[in-house]
Amino acid sequence: MTFEVVNLIQGSPEWKAHRAAHFNASDAPAMMGCSRNMARSELVKQLASGIERDFSDYVQERVLDKGHTFEAYARPLAESIIGEDLYPIVGKNGRNGASYDGLTMMEVIGFEHKSLNAVLREAMHDGCTGESLPLDYQVQMEHQCMVCPTIEKVLFMASEWDRHGNLIEERHCWYYPNPKLRAEIVTGWELIEKDVAAYDPSAEAAPEVVGQAPDQLPALRIDVTGMVTASNLEGFKAVALRTIGAIKTTLVTDQDFADAEKTVKWCEQVESSLDAAKQHALGQTESIDRLFRTIDEISEQARAVRLKLSKLVKSEKEARKEQIVMQAQASLDEHIAQLNRELGAMYLQRVAGVFAPVIKGLKSLDSMQEKVQGELARQITSANTLRDCFKTNREHLEQEGGSWMSLFPDFATVGTKAAEDFQALAALRIERHKAAEAARLDAERERIRAEEAARLEREAAAKAQQEAEQERLRIQQQAQQEQAEIAKAQQAGTLAAPVAQDLVALVQDKAVEDVAGIDAQQAIAAAQTSAAADDGQTMTLGQLNARMESMGLGKISAATLEHHGIPFTKERAAVQITSGNARRLMLLLSMGYRKLADELQAVAA
Repeated sequence: MTFEVVNLIQGSPEWKAHRAAHFNASDAPAMMGCSRNMARSELVKQLASGIERDFSDYVQERVLDKGHTFEAYARPLAESIIGEDLYPIVGKNGRNGASYDGLTMMEVIGFEHKSLNAVLREAMHDGCTGESLPLDYQVQMEHQCMVCPTIEKVLFMASEWDRHGNLIEERHCWYYPNPKLRAEIVTGWELIEKDVAAYDPSAEAAPEVVGQAPDQLPALRIDVTGMVTASNLEGFKAVALRTIGAIKTTLVTDQDFADAEKTVKWCEQVESSLDAAKQHALGQTESIDRLFRTIDEISEQARAVRLKLSKLVKSEKEARKEQIVMQAQASLDEHIAQLNRELGAMYLQRVAGVFAPVIKGLKSLDSMQEKVQGELARQITSANTLRDCFKTNREHLEQEGGSWMSLFPDFATVGTKAAEDFQALAALRIERHKAAEAARLDAERERIRAEEAARLEREAAAKAQQEAEQERLRIQQQAQQEQAEIAKAQQAGTLAAPVAQDLVALVQDKAVEDVAGIDAQQAIAAAQTSAAADDGQTMTLGQLNARMESMGLGKISAATLEHHGIPFTKERAAVQITSGNARRLMLLLSMGYRKLADELQAVAA
């Protein structure tokens, strides 16, 4: 739906017909229950019946007409502040309508004028903003912005002029559209529409409740001269008891309560008059038992009813007040439960204790009902706004890449944030989650790579070990074969015994040396594998020597490490070597790699 200008003159019959068919900005405060001029129930009645309020000549002339006159005086002043011409127009947008005191040509700045009053003087201080204004003014302007969505801001002005058009006082501020308040207004009109559809004119309460006491009893006359000489006591008793017995003690409506309160006072008067008659009789004669028993009986009946009604007025009124509050609380609880069912989760929390404060100090049940219904409408509107926040923010988390709801275990709390704020929070959490997930995957890939590398190293070591064993066996077999050939040559007489013995020794020494070479290669490979498994930890040279001495391997110096290309660092004066290189060095020494060991000992010496 879009904004549409309606060619109507404000105040004309056509304009009034247009208003009757639309939800209007001027009625929005009453709809929200924050108007100082109209109750929400009055608006429901007006919309249901189509009959607008009639204003007295005084109100029309001194309030409404004067307001229009001040508005006309103030418009040029507003144009000078805005820097553009203003045009008073009537507009609509779907079912909603508004009459604007002024809009600029491009419909981006609005103008709203009110006659300056005490409430506005208190609110519109230096540096005030639209948020400083009473809620009813904010609601009216927000409805106007809702009807014309292109409005970016509204100049709110309150002024007072004399009858000659001279300015007495003027104050102004800027109002900016409020999405949260707009959502409450939309929901509020939905609720008012339901109330209008359910309106029952026959259930309308009487405008004023006036209590009625029982009819006055006949005057009691007693004359005594030592004895009762004249009395209408028996007739008085019959009327009095019949009247007292007919008093209503079941209290439901405001009329019942008013009647009861007035009857309590009537009973007090009956008791007083009977007591006065009794005292008058005592002044004329001695105690007359029958006379006083009759008087006491009537007085006691009046007293009993008075006390009963007095208690009933208090207790029943409290009960009705409690009933009004509890019914509203039950309606709000059910509405919140329904919203949670829509959301599929218990995001909305129960709201309690909001109805009792709004009826504090009120005497009339009708006024209590009016205030409570207005508060119920506000609470339902607020709950609907929260529901919309939850839905919008949850939809944002359901993205093409998947759902991110798992990142929001606190969604019931943070889901009430404005869409922009929530999206910023969501982006932060999603980015952190992605970074953590990427780090986890990298770590997993590194673990798999390391395991694979270790497996390949183990397989390579096993293969090298097998090849070394085969080479040792070959060397030993070759030495045995050579020794057998030498022995055969000696027997054949082609080799002298001394020469044969020397050759056998040479063959043995070569075999031993070749096997030692294979062992050395294996030791170096094992040391390299051990160094490759370096965990990054370091130890000082002193710690390394202490460990080597405990293993019977002697001590070394930094020069020894440097001579054989074993990496080390210096931190201040301490020589630092990694655990991998330390293991490599100790392994070589412990495996009896004599050549290297001798060199290391020589350098150390």
